[in-house]
Amino acid sequence: MSYTYNPPPRFTANQTMLSEETYAELHAIAARYPEAQSGLLPMLHLVQSVEGRVTPEGIEACAEVLGISAAEVSGVATFYTMYKRKPVGDYLVGVCTNTLCAVMGGDLILARLKEHLDVGNDETTADGKVTLEHIECNAACDYAPVMMVNWEFMDNQTPDSAVQTVDDLRAGKDVHSTRGPKLCTWKQAERVLAGYSDNLADDGPAAGPASLVGLKIARERGWTAPDGAAQAETGGNEVAAAKGADGTHEAERQDTESAIQRSDADLKHEDDTQTKSEKDD
Repeated sequence: MSYTYNPPPRFTANQTMLSEETYAELHAIAARYPEAQSGLLPMLHLVQSVEGRVTPEGIEACAEVLGISAAEVSGVATFYTMYKRKPVGDYLVGVCTNTLCAVMGGDLILARLKEHLDVGNDETTADGKVTLEHIECNAACDYAPVMMVNWEFMDNQTPDSAVQTVDDLRAGKDVHSTRGPKLCTWKQAERVLAGYSDNLADDGPAAGPASLVGLKIARERGWTAPDGAAQAETGGNEVAAAKGADGTHEAERQDTESAIQRSDADLKHEDDTQTKSEKDD
């Protein structure tokens, strides 16, 4: 399926913040997929890369390109937390406050940043540099407590290191993620999520020592994954043995169900007996 971009009649600089180039890119994203609607998620990221949030204009543009209603686009944009309806600062700082990170100090980090930046959850500093939010899980429990900046990991954080990170970012200093490239702005990161590479995917280690402990132990002890074909054959034999030639597996299931039924009956009998005893007393 090919897409030809024709600027809509309503398009003028005064009516929308989206440029003709952005409209063309929205069409290009939709054209990547056999079903154009599958492109909605990266299209919304593209809108955020241009406007700093998902705007009504962005929703209408996505709906127009995909031939669906604005309500359908809005339903997606309000479902996923990565899509923002309020302006986001240059750096979106997310502190994990889920169980492990919280126990390891995540709650303290969030509280310290709130005080230091003078903002609450999902609020942006007065200079527009940092938006702070708590995140339920950053999927990096092996490096708890974890903070993310524009979706890049900052591992093994402390309140002091977190404050130093946001101070350096606000001062315009280069800051590198623990397992990735130099941090870019939020709009730049959103453009990457829209599918436009910044050629930094291979900068920094993809996995750190904590993530590779299991692999290290396996290699030291000579452990390997079982052969798929052999496992399938063994598994089939085990199932056959469990069932038995005479259907013993089905017989065991029936015995278990009977036992459960008897247990229910016993409980009812005990309740009736106790009630009768109380009445006699």
